[in-house]
Amino acid sequence: MARKLKTYVTSLGFYDQAVAAPSMKAALEAWGASSNLFHQGAARETDDPDIVAVTMAKPGVVLRRPVGSTGGFTEHAELPTDLAEEEGAKRPKRRQAKPAKRPAKIDDKAARKAAQDFEKEQRRRDAERRKEEAARERDRARRDKAVAQAQADLEKAKRAHDARVADIEAERATLDERAQAEDTRWEREREKLQAALRRARD
Repeated sequence: MARKLKTYVTSLGFYDQAVAAPSMKAALEAWGASSNLFHQGAARETDDPDIVAVTMAKPGVVLRRPVGSTGGFTEHAELPTDLAEEEGAKRPKRRQAKPAKRPAKIDDKAARKAAQDFEKEQRRRDAERRKEEAARERDRARRDKAVAQAQADLEKAKRAHDARVADIEAERATLDERAQAEDTRWEREREKLQAALRRARD
């Protein structure tokens, strides 16, 4: 059975953000928060009827408005226009807080539909995350395959090089043996011929 939704608000960056979710944990996940904003006092549950109504109409969807403004929350809020004030310009007077509004009343049917819509949005986000993770995994597999192929090519080329070097070394050893044998033969022949030369002179 779908859990009853509540509306949570926070301020992140240039925006106030609101979302209808079944729990604080679900709200933090929707905001993509890496820390517990509720424990830090940076997020809270709200019963403002305007905010509750707009978030319940799009449960699970993070709605925004420029930080510090009192405008409505939307999916695609514009950036604040008064971020860069001219030097020396006076700051606009702070808006006085409006009287507290009565909590919004959501009938059971609407609450159930909002909860179902939230779960549908959560499933959509989960599917999107799975799709992105699958794409990353495919990219990772392609990279791993390319690296493995390049490594195999390198090792194959090194084996071929080592084999050629071994052949050259073997040929060099054979030539060294032949050269040594020729030196030995020549030394014997030279000594014999020199002896014959000495006898002829005598």
